[in-house]
Amino acid sequence: MSTETSEKNTARGLFSGHIGFILAVAGSAVGLGNIWRFPYLTAKYGGGIFLLVYLILMLTFGFALIAAETALGRKTRLSPIGAFRAFSGFRHNKFLMTGGFINAVVPMIILPYYCLIGGWIIKFLFEYLCGNSAAMAESSFFGGFISSACEPIIWHLIFLGFTAFIILRGVEGGVEKASRIMMPILLILAVFVSIYSMTRPGAGAGIAYYLVPDFSKFSIMTVVAACGQLFFSLSIGMGILITYGSYMRKNVDIEAATGRIELVDTFVALLAGFMIIPAVFVFSGGSAEALNAGAGLMFITLPKVFESMGWGGFIGFAFFLMVFFAALTSNVSIMETCVSTLSDELHLSRRTATMIMFGEAIVLGVPCSLGFGPLDFISLGGMSILDMMDFLAGSMLCPFAALLTCLLIGRVIGVDVVANEIKQSSPFKREGVFRACIRTFGPIILLIVSVSSMAAALGFIKI
Repeated sequence: MSTETSEKNTARGLFSGHIGFILAVAGSAVGLGNIWRFPYLTAKYGGGIFLLVYLILMLTFGFALIAAETALGRKTRLSPIGAFRAFSGFRHNKFLMTGGFINAVVPMIILPYYCLIGGWIIKFLFEYLCGNSAAMAESSFFGGFISSACEPIIWHLIFLGFTAFIILRGVEGGVEKASRIMMPILLILAVFVSIYSMTRPGAGAGIAYYLVPDFSKFSIMTVVAACGQLFFSLSIGMGILITYGSYMRKNVDIEAATGRIELVDTFVALLAGFMIIPAVFVFSGGSAEALNAGAGLMFITLPKVFESMGWGGFIGFAFFLMVFFAALTSNVSIMETCVSTLSDELHLSRRTATMIMFGEAIVLGVPCSLGFGPLDFISLGGMSILDMMDFLAGSMLCPFAALLTCLLIGRVIGVDVVANEIKQSSPFKREGVFRACIRTFGPIILLIVSVSSMAAALGFIKI
């Protein structure tokens, strides 16, 4: 089977060019993982030393997997299942071919609970708009909201509606246009809130804690945590990069685009640290423990921090508006991948595929929401329904899907095939790094991260 499809086949849809692709993928990468997960991991693992490890991994392992999945998508012009299937003539291996199905299933698992969290964000944005910042600073506010049987579902549907509206407008008119509008606003808001946070009285100690390496905290777990964050942040192993790559024009420089995506993603993650760590550090009296609050950091701790600051209501609104844009652009990429897969595999129209995913996000999203209220008796190892779905997608399936992608390219297709696709529009200056990561380091790192994440989730080790 030929893996090349004419670029003139406009029925599939294409990004308009270099900037459109970068903004769309950056929108996918910049999400909740950057804004609340990155800061607390950085603080936990010694500040500067974590940043150094993260940057090294971003420039090597992260670069290789972004470029690999993008090139795989552009070469085949297919969504994940079709992209893996397209190379069945290359010493066919049914085990590796499952990678395409896993890449397709992961976003279908993530979509329902990501919409739920997106609904929480809209709720907080709405409350700040109504001037209810004092009420939101109460510790009981968030718990009372998510344990409600009806209200979280309503906000979940609103966020899902925003996402579906963008998807229905197509690749260039919907996905790309939304990213072109929201990503610049997101970056401006991130810079603004960061500057405000860093200029608060006493914030200097928090900034120093964030940036100065604490070598006593360095361990193999620092590397594992940094790699896990990189994996989570860049949407690797979710079929998103393969799908977006299939919309990329042949004249777009994959290597240059990947470099700019690395830059934007890292820039926002660093800004998130400057937004959150100094503010929480000052609010907590210099205690780093307040940063290790998981989802509670964004929905419980930060509203308290904002309320304690001058102009707290306005800053809270600006912060949650930024988080809303980040969550929406990421969710658009998740839903677009699902829609692309259904369209390719079942030959459905974009509208029909979107409506199917809309229904799926409701059917699975409602139990996630009720898992904090009427269905809170359902748990596994102390995990709620949402946590169980996140564990299945993020800790088990994503690393395994990325591992199979590395094995498909490195052991079945051959690195040369994918490298040559990249070279069509790029001198490929980092080809040596790409080859080493895909063939050797990538599989090793992915295996370590996968095993460590599962062990930590099950309580066998502490990361």
